[in-house]
Amino acid sequence: MEYIKQVVNTFFSDVGVLDAVSVTFQMAFWSTGISSVLGIFLGILLEKAKFPGKRVVIRINRTLMGVPPVVIGLIVYMLLMRRGPLGKLEMLFTIKGMIFAQVLIITPIICGMTYTSLVSKAPAVRVFAKTMGASKMQTQFLVIRELKNELYFAVVTGFGRSISEVGAVMLVGGNIKGHTRIMTTAISLLKSQGIFTEGLALGVILLVMAFLLQSLADFFQKGEKSNENY
Repeated sequence: MEYIKQVVNTFFSDVGVLDAVSVTFQMAFWSTGISSVLGIFLGILLEKAKFPGKRVVIRINRTLMGVPPVVIGLIVYMLLMRRGPLGKLEMLFTIKGMIFAQVLIITPIICGMTYTSLVSKAPAVRVFAKTMGASKMQTQFLVIRELKNELYFAVVTGFGRSISEVGAVMLVGGNIKGHTRIMTTAISLLKSQGIFTEGLALGVILLVMAFLLQSLADFFQKGEKSNENY
């Protein structure tokens, strides 16, 4: 590991590249995982439930999908600061605080995409399940199965939003080397120092990550089509 660090430091400035990559993966993994569970559950609940003010809730969620992340970051900062309501948790300038901010950003996106997919396809699936005599639980599993590709792309979108975030995580995390510095904030720091080639190299790493994720999605999709044809 020390040898790898020496090699990396030969090509990059002292901004903690390896630590930034590690923190980025930790933050993206946990924030996307938590947001996926919450977003998909809330999307399903929003599509199925009937209550007064449902349209208002949908509009609020769509508004949250487009809220600038730096605004969410400022709100989370005020919540987690020492004098804030959640100051006792001591999550400010930590990975946990960054994950908290990311969950607030990503969850509305996954929820909105899940809800939109369900509205367009779920009714037909439910009608088919009813004609086959399926129970409510079986029907719900069938709906999720038929929409698995849409749900997967919602999760991928959330992951992409997580690894590309700058403003919110910089406010909440503080861009501390070796602790809360991620790849995007490292790129921002390199840019401010006028070191564009290294910033571009980190950008390429982010692109490779996105490409590998999309390739994995295509691989599973091809496998499903082969099984269906068989």
